[in-house]
Amino acid sequence: MTEQTERIMEMERNLNSSLAAFRKLQAALDEYEETVEKYLKLTEYYGSPIWREDFEADEAGKLPEDLKRGVLSEDAVYNLILDTSEMKTQMLRILERIVE
Repeated sequence: MTEQTERIMEMERNLNSSLAAFRKLQAALDEYEETVEKYLKLTEYYGSPIWREDFEADEAGKLPEDLKRGVLSEDAVYNLILDTSEMKTQMLRILERIVE
C-alpha cells in the first residue's frame, strides 16, 4: 500500500467519524436548545424566595409524600448549573480551535 493510499484511507476514516460525531452533536444541540427556556426558568426559581418557601414546606412535611422533589434538594440544581458552566467552557474551547 502506498503512502498516498494510506493517507486517503486515514482521511476517509476522519471524514466518517467527524460526520457521525457532528450528526450526534447537532441532534443533541437541537434537543438542548428546546430546553434552554426551561433551564433558565429553573435557575431563576432555584434559591429564590419561592424556592425557599417550597423547601421549607417540604422540610415541615406539608407536601405529599409521593411528590417528586429533586428540585428542592440543594445539590441537584446546583450540580446542573456547575455542569452547564463546565459544558460552556468546553464548547468555547472547541469553538476556538475550529475558528483558528
